[in-house]
Amino acid sequence: MTAAQRPRNLDELVVAVASLLMPVQSDQVTATYQEVLHTLVDFLGVDTSFLRRNDHEQGVSILLAEWPPRRDVPDPDPLGVVPFEGSDPIFAASKDLQEPLIVRPGAAMEYEDRVQEASGIPAATVVGIPLLGPEGTMGALGLVKFGDRDYNTREINALTAIGSLIAQAGRRTQAEQHVRYVAFHDDLTGLANRRGLTGLLEERLGPGAEAPVTVMHIDVDRFKAVNEFISQAAGDQYLRGLARRFEIALPTGAIAARLSGDEFVVVFAEPLDDDAASELATSVLLPIGSAIRAGGQEVGRTVSVGVASAVPGEAGASELLSTAAQAARAAKAQGGDAVRVFTREMRAQVRVRNDIELGLGAAIENGDLRLQFQPEVDLRDGRLVGAEALVRWRHPTYGLLPPDEFIGVAEVAHLTGLLDHWVLDAACAHLAAWVADEPNAEGLVLRVNVSPAQIIGADFAGYVEEMLQRYGLDGSQLCLELTEHAVVGDVDAARATLGSLRRLGVHTAIDDFGTGYSSLGQLKLLPVDAVKIDKGFVTDLSPESQDTAIVSSIVGLARALGLDVVAEGVQTPMAARTLVDLGCYNAQGYLIGKPMDPVDLLAVIQAGGVQLFNGEA
Repeated sequence: MTAAQRPRNLDELVVAVASLLMPVQSDQVTATYQEVLHTLVDFLGVDTSFLRRNDHEQGVSILLAEWPPRRDVPDPDPLGVVPFEGSDPIFAASKDLQEPLIVRPGAAMEYEDRVQEASGIPAATVVGIPLLGPEGTMGALGLVKFGDRDYNTREINALTAIGSLIAQAGRRTQAEQHVRYVAFHDDLTGLANRRGLTGLLEERLGPGAEAPVTVMHIDVDRFKAVNEFISQAAGDQYLRGLARRFEIALPTGAIAARLSGDEFVVVFAEPLDDDAASELATSVLLPIGSAIRAGGQEVGRTVSVGVASAVPGEAGASELLSTAAQAARAAKAQGGDAVRVFTREMRAQVRVRNDIELGLGAAIENGDLRLQFQPEVDLRDGRLVGAEALVRWRHPTYGLLPPDEFIGVAEVAHLTGLLDHWVLDAACAHLAAWVADEPNAEGLVLRVNVSPAQIIGADFAGYVEEMLQRYGLDGSQLCLELTEHAVVGDVDAARATLGSLRRLGVHTAIDDFGTGYSSLGQLKLLPVDAVKIDKGFVTDLSPESQDTAIVSSIVGLARALGLDVVAEGVQTPMAARTLVDLGCYNAQGYLIGKPMDPVDLLAVIQAGGVQLFNGEA
């Protein structure tokens, strides 16, 4: 403030303070408060001034600004945060101060001792002006004069008006801060949201930045089962608990954000090389989701972690987040509970995916696809009850590709209809040959995966009927498996198609059940016959496993709705025995048999099943 701008009287003082406070934004408020205090010190001829905020929830008075700034401030600062209770009478009075308070030398020795400890100021005259708001005393404006000073009525009135102006500015900037907070933070966990995260990364990767930026994408494994089989409220409680874990466990300066659902990102203050990042993710992040209290019980989930780094000027926020997410998907694809660092090989996988998309259509038409079959047995006696048809593609460059390598590509390229028709035709042809040659195949149920587009598409049931007639099969010998999100994409269309299939005698099953797309209310309305428990809940199943409660819930739900239940991914005798104890008898998995060529499955059909002894294969 120039000499010409300095106020010459009390009225001009109030106007000068108002001109400073009226345009202030929340990110400038501290500097503006200091300028206001500087103006008051100069005009009134006092030695120092301060502004404090009351935090009634914590019961403390907090220093916001002071002028002039103290040198050699003690640590901790006796004036920084002062509790109302158990403090000196002046700070105690500031809690609910309604009228100006004037304290002259010797009137409050405890207060003078605190001030002298923090600033070296001797006995002084202090004026406290309350900052009043709709809900009570927001804080106080203070002026300190070494020694004694008298204040007249006009000065006190001017300071009271200035206190009102400061209170108004405080309420407005607090509202702005709240709006800004909401805009850049997740309302469930309080962590930064996608917008806040992107802004931070754009700044760290923008012009003038030099240091590389390391991020980790954290995806909770099979989280949606918590929502489905415990409760939505428990799921929210789990996510809040996980957010608190991030705040406690992460290194200083690291920032955690929630992207959406059960996906989180951590940005580190310093760049990390691949080894350091992997070690940190393994030691800190992999165990972070275990034993969180939610829904009245201990809930434990593993996580998949993807690590990626970027150099300013070479990648932007979107690309960095995308590469970290791709690495997390790679970790999840290997079963979860794992850490993967984004590599050049992963970038090459994108190129491979493009090659697959370009060649898939021709492969379907040219007969480059083949089927393998995975047996399904009754765990009580090893009797063969069914087999799942699994498509493979013998690619000229990349060799034999499993369906995970090209099913997603087929969906993007709108080839799922063509692919599904080929698989259904080939599967029915194999089943018809087995039934014709082998009596044991009469009761075999053939399971065929169907894409979501078919279930809500036009006249899929008509095509299935055509296949049954072409190969002379009974509808009860065929079970079509669809993923959970297929049945919720368009419930009315799915219900109509499933109803038509049921009239043909064809069974339908929800595959990968428990991964969380469907709502149980919708499942109750749909005419399906079975659910297949996702292998993620079965692979490590035991009586002590945290997944046991979820599997038990699924089995109970299936019984209540009159549905059959099949477990996939059985790999250990313990898992098989646990399933039997829970009332789930039909299963498939590597313990029983890996996907095999048609001639090998024929041998299992002829044998009637697999040999089980004491619950072991």
